[in-house]
Amino acid sequence: MLRDITLGQYFPGNSPVHRIDAMVKIILAVLYMTVIFIAKSFLAYGLVAAFTFFVIFLSTVPIRFVLRGLKPLLIFIVFTAVLNLFMTGGTVIWQWGFLRLTREGIIYASLMILRVVFLIMSTSLLTYTTSPIALTDGIERLLTPLGKIGFPTHELAMMMSIALRFIPTLLEETDKIMKAQMARGADFKTGSLIKRAKALIPLLVPLFISAFRRADELAVAMECRCYRGGKNRTRLHESKVGRIDFIALGILIVFSALVILSNKSG
Repeated sequence: MLRDITLGQYFPGNSPVHRIDAMVKIILAVLYMTVIFIAKSFLAYGLVAAFTFFVIFLSTVPIRFVLRGLKPLLIFIVFTAVLNLFMTGGTVIWQWGFLRLTREGIIYASLMILRVVFLIMSTSLLTYTTSPIALTDGIERLLTPLGKIGFPTHELAMMMSIALRFIPTLLEETDKIMKAQMARGADFKTGSLIKRAKALIPLLVPLFISAFRRADELAVAMECRCYRGGKNRTRLHESKVGRIDFIALGILIVFSALVILSNKSG
């Protein structure tokens, strides 16, 4: 289960999606998420699905990697669907006690599932095709206007990038600790939900120790390289917005217009 969490993982490549500037890619991801919330019909979500799988194909990231990120959140997706299924008013199809299944509830729950699935897939694809360094640079450039009023944009971008980068590392460390304790007789898979939650408590101490050790090693490494924050800091490779970025932006604008038109026609 822990290995299925894809947030923060990077899949190296030289695809058109990889070559899009990190700052532009973050803007495109936000616009794409906005379009998902704008979509209101099955036709619109059909366009969203076609566009999403087209981008995945262009990125050369195996689709199983992107879909794998859905597995850890499957319970959340099902819970969201059930709430919308039985808590939405409308034409009653089936009723048992206070539980009512309506036609509008089925439609709304289906659209909600699609919305959550595509949001997760887009987030996974963003981190899969953007290296942590490029992601830090993109976030910092987006926050540049705030730097003029004294906001520590570089430090904030660095913290966000480090936190994102260490998610898969800490998950791997957790998996190793769990396997070590299971070899000593610990049981994490049987019993009630409360019992399994209590069984995870012994993981916290070694995990926190490992996290603090890694943080200390990272701090020492940054000090050894004379890291002093973002002031007067230069970059080996300066990111520039190029033709491929404008093409990607144009494609997303056309896609957004099609989704809006499909809402009206649907």
